[in-house]
Amino acid sequence: MSDELRIAAGIMIPFFGTLLGAAAVFFIKNNNMGDKLRKLLLGFASGVMIAASVWSLLIPSISMSAGYGSNAWIPATAGFLLGMGFLLLLDTVTPHIHINDSEHQEGKPSGLGKSMMLILAVTLHNIPEGMAVGVAFAGVISGKADITMSGAIALAIGIAIQNFPEGAIISAPLLSSGLSKKKSFLYGAASGIVEPIGAVLTLLITSAVTSALPYILSFAAGAMIYVVVEELIPESRSENHSNAGNIGVAFGFALMMALDVALG
Repeated sequence: MSDELRIAAGIMIPFFGTLLGAAAVFFIKNNNMGDKLRKLLLGFASGVMIAASVWSLLIPSISMSAGYGSNAWIPATAGFLLGMGFLLLLDTVTPHIHINDSEHQEGKPSGLGKSMMLILAVTLHNIPEGMAVGVAFAGVISGKADITMSGAIALAIGIAIQNFPEGAIISAPLLSSGLSKKKSFLYGAASGIVEPIGAVLTLLITSAVTSALPYILSFAAGAMIYVVVEELIPESRSENHSNAGNIGVAFGFALMMALDVALG
């Protein structure tokens, strides 16, 4: 298989993870997902994203910046903070609700229904994942980043794995809100469309400005960490106390770390 086909397949892998996860809605009984299972899946997604941010994005960014001498910390730090700030801005202006707090809308006021605002919340938080995959493959193409083709594929697979529970977590509340299983699946799957779109756009931008690669790598890391601390971890610890979220984080982090080291 040519490198072009590998990149194209790699870009689509995370979306298929969301697609398969959303399909879990057809197997949910009583139109609801168990609390402990939901927390376990949220924790797992958090662990994968934290590990991916460190091994697949921040470490290559720091490695690329070694030539800056005493200022080698600047690209990774600046990019990380800009990524956090970018997601904070999107979170502030985009109308959305959280899975476990459907009564309180965030972002600018709107007349959108709860289902649509829930979809917007997940779509918003899928953007960093698409960016991460796109910039990883851009690093492979440039040959300047400490990222191999297998490492970029490992990142795409890791994000797809955490997208599976994420797809299920978005479809289940849509089903509980009154949508049919078919519509819940379609809307859940549609929330993942931004990932390949974001990946392609990031790949094109980064390929055109290769000098910005260390900044964009850490930018994607900052954006993903924002999603973890703002959404995933708080929701994995909501309501009744449970260690399920902690266990999920441990297994998600270990799996993504193993994938990156073994394949990268």
